[in-house]
Amino acid sequence: MFAADGVYGQSHPTKTVSSSRAALIASTQKFKLSSAELLRLQEEELARATRKLEQTRQLVSEGLVAKREVGAGEEELAKINAKIAATRQAVADADRTIAEVEESEKAVAVKSSRSLIRPTVLRYNTAGRWLLANLDSVQAFFLTTFGRPLPISAFAQTPIHNQFGWDHRNAVDVGLHPDSVEGKALIGYLQGHNIPFLAFQGAIPGVATGPHIHIGNPSSRL
Repeated sequence: MFAADGVYGQSHPTKTVSSSRAALIASTQKFKLSSAELLRLQEEELARATRKLEQTRQLVSEGLVAKREVGAGEEELAKINAKIAATRQAVADADRTIAEVEESEKAVAVKSSRSLIRPTVLRYNTAGRWLLANLDSVQAFFLTTFGRPLPISAFAQTPIHNQFGWDHRNAVDVGLHPDSVEGKALIGYLQGHNIPFLAFQGAIPGVATGPHIHIGNPSSRL
């Protein structure tokens, strides 16, 4: 999962980058713990709702309550399951973010012994307005070209974008390095179809956790 906004090409001291990553990991771990606690409470709620539904079904079979009570119980169960699925996804997203940041930290340490990191950002703007509904054509292109789904790492607003303070509601991040074969092909398609994007070649404190391609107009501050 990556966060992205405007053009950033300034040099950043390694210590600042590492500090930013450590802060991101800490905040993400805190978010994960709170989500795990919420998940525990939701699963307890699910157990209670399941027991209640079983009791209601028994009462219906005995003719003591109306059948519509079963429908209401099933609807409640479905709502709780949906909440649980969303919370589990949030925990999984947090795990993935922590892993990506840690991997990025290792890659930087191996790749460069210099004291400065200079990530490059390519910005491509268009006159037209980008909409998430237009993503279907991009996904179709990528699937047809490479035989696999577009590797989306962040769709619209995510907890990480909230932490960074960017409005990412109308954008998508793709987990591809701009210099990779797939990354170059995707950039070529976006340019050829006048789709705005930002291509990040590395991590930028408070902006991007690693290399990726941000499809959509640059995010604004929340």
